[in-house]
Amino acid sequence: MINTCVLVGKVVEPPEIRTTSKGNTVATLLVEADHPFRNEDGSLSADLFQVTLWKGIAEECASVCRPGDLIGIKGRLQASVNEKNGRSFYNCNVVAEKVSFLSQRMKALNGEL
Repeated sequence: MINTCVLVGKVVEPPEIRTTSKGNTVATLLVEADHPFRNEDGSLSADLFQVTLWKGIAEECASVCRPGDLIGIKGRLQASVNEKNGRSFYNCNVVAEKVSFLSQRMKALNGEL
């Protein structure tokens, strides 16, 4: 079985970083990705994806990612089911395995220019 996704989008808000009880660094990031087609009214819609980043990727993203920055993410989808009042709610988020910084500002910070 293969569970791989690739996402290119803009950072919506700065990553929230924390440390787990086992000492691992984890961050969450909200990324907006435009649809490749226009709606009935001619506008572009977008989807919001919650991305989980671990350890070094979390630390690096927390230090350089700002709202509006363009990033590429390769990772996997992680699904969960929550029960509330007898109803099931299904959630899906992206767990990042690799992040590429695509904005010029971010490339300059990493010495890529």
